[in-house]
Amino acid sequence: MTYVIAQPCVDIKDRACLVECPVDCIYEGERTLYIDPGECVDCHACEPVCPVEAIFPEDELPRHWAHYRAVNEEFFDEGRPRRRDHPVVEALPPQHMRKKDISRFAVRKEEAADADPWFPL
Repeated sequence: MTYVIAQPCVDIKDRACLVECPVDCIYEGERTLYIDPGECVDCHACEPVCPVEAIFPEDELPRHWAHYRAVNEEFFDEGRPRRRDHPVVEALPPQHMRKKDISRFAVRKEEAADADPWFPL
């Protein structure tokens, strides 16, 4: 089993997960981050640090984001990351601005709910 980054990361790319990943299996696209399923060791380090709760174990992906398993897999052409985002991500409209404001705080999940965009930390 591996972890998957879903739609809440689009236009956020908080990058806290990059720091926590011990095997460097998370790669950056233009609008989102992707986990290489061939490199992920299922260590669970990335999931709790994501402030927008975009990272899920592949068998716990919400049904409406289940296609992100394939998005993460297909981002890696022959084991190398693509130069551009996956077409599914490219086709998305810009994501909500309030979500962007929260990401700049780089807080943990439990703190993100309390973040007030009018009074930065």
